[in-house]
Amino acid sequence: MEKIYERPKSLTDRGLAYCPGCLHGVATRLIAELLDEMDQRTNAVAVLAVGCGTLGMFHFNTDVVVSPHGRTPAVATGAKRAAPGKLVFSYQGDGDLAAIGMAEIMHAANRGENFTVIFINNSTYGMTGGQMAPTTLVGQKATTAPLGRNPAETGYPMKMCEILSQLEAPKYIARFALDCPANILKAKKGIRKAFGMQMAGKGFTFVELLSNCPTNWGMPALECMDWMRENTMKVFPLGVFRDGDE
Repeated sequence: MEKIYERPKSLTDRGLAYCPGCLHGVATRLIAELLDEMDQRTNAVAVLAVGCGTLGMFHFNTDVVVSPHGRTPAVATGAKRAAPGKLVFSYQGDGDLAAIGMAEIMHAANRGENFTVIFINNSTYGMTGGQMAPTTLVGQKATTAPLGRNPAETGYPMKMCEILSQLEAPKYIARFALDCPANILKAKKGIRKAFGMQMAGKGFTFVELLSNCPTNWGMPALECMDWMRENTMKVFPLGVFRDGDE
């Protein structure tokens, strides 16, 4: 019998440490599948942020660097400049990238650094207890916003694709969702394009993946998918915001 589906070699044998139903596992596997398919496992450098994505240190069977909180783009910049032939990608959550790391992501993008950012947007601080994140929706509850986010007090959700697409240097900026198989396949295609453009030396590439957080949202995983479609995806519309190949 021919095996048509197996564990990617770019994943370790350890079981995924993410919470049950969390889409971080889907994102991690997509990246690993692409590293295998593009024959980049031994050439890849994963730069991980502080947060749920830090667990990638146990899962990516590649070279891995864990950065200080928010400094992931700076570390990725150094890795890529030191070894320009490597496929360098950062894996960051919304708290890490859009809060403490806002300066780093903006300046790395503005310089057109030739690495890829994988940005997981689940609209909460997942690992540290469900505090309000820069991407938390208006009215969405969090441990630090028990009545729901009030824009009069805390502003509106940060739309990173839209913000970064105003810069001249980035070459590829896109947002996908991981809520269903069709969208997962589109996300994989987008990550493949970002990786390919990086390896062609074209510059900064950014892929946002809309995810969930069953633990801190306080709902079953399947209900999370419906909630994403009814709420998250209306605030953060899917699509390609910049494509330097077009």
